[in-house]
Amino acid sequence: MVGMMMMKALCIIIACNVMVVPYAEAITCREVVSKVLPCLGYLKSGGAVPLACCSGVKGMNDIVKSSRDRKIACSCLKIAYTSYSGLKANNALGLPGKCDVNVSYKISPDTDCSKYVAVKGLSPTHGKIKKI
Repeated sequence: MVGMMMMKALCIIIACNVMVVPYAEAITCREVVSKVLPCLGYLKSGGAVPLACCSGVKGMNDIVKSSRDRKIACSCLKIAYTSYSGLKANNALGLPGKCDVNVSYKISPDTDCSKYVAVKGLSPTHGKIKKI
């Protein structure tokens, strides 16, 4: 009887680990937004892109490892975009290219983040995006 209860408990622990571990490694909006906060001035006013901004964009891109992460990052950026007033669309759209970072989706409040995945080797300045 004790052996059977131990076996059930072990199965429950293993099942919980299988379900929780993949989600524990997902990026958060806090991580994404904190990386791009140094870009707010540029996104509002244009001009030269601050080094801290490009470092943040590159850092954000570095933590995005999976298709799921890309969708989360896209959604977080979309929410952040609509949360700050005065951001210029052209500045947001051109930011990855100015920082020499490949991003597979447009940074825009109109982007449907559920439909985009990364395509390696595309230049962000060409705006090529692959739908799934």
